[in-house]
Amino acid sequence: MNQILTEPELMAVGRQLAERLPPGAILWLEGDLGAGKTTLARAIVAARGGDQGATSPTFTLAHRYFTPGGLVFHVDCYRFRDEEEASALDWEELTGGSLLIVEWPARGGAWVPPATHQVRLAHLADLDRRIVEVVPDPAGWLDG
Repeated sequence: MNQILTEPELMAVGRQLAERLPPGAILWLEGDLGAGKTTLARAIVAARGGDQGATSPTFTLAHRYFTPGGLVFHVDCYRFRDEEEASALDWEELTGGSLLIVEWPARGGAWVPPATHQVRLAHLADLDRRIVEVVPDPAGWLDG
């Protein structure tokens, strides 16, 4: 199900995801540059009790956050020129029962583990809003 959301509403979706994603979940964040992928990741990390100053790992590739509910890893594959660059990451550690959030997963190719959940974001003409789709959305997460 698609929703059109403002940034505060997107952050509320992040809080919902933080509550509902099970241990070991792999969340792919896909969409346009600047559509809110890092904002969503930041909301998830903060809602799990991690660093509210979570930033994009574009230049460091991966960030690790210690939260009361366990580790959260946030990976950004945007800078990869080809999927072989993704081999430099320790995917086994990243998927060892922690929540793994991956931005731009297609750029990591076969190295990126399959998603258990995906969020797709897209811009609208109104730059204060974006289209958001959570897949799967078994419990109507975007409906509140």
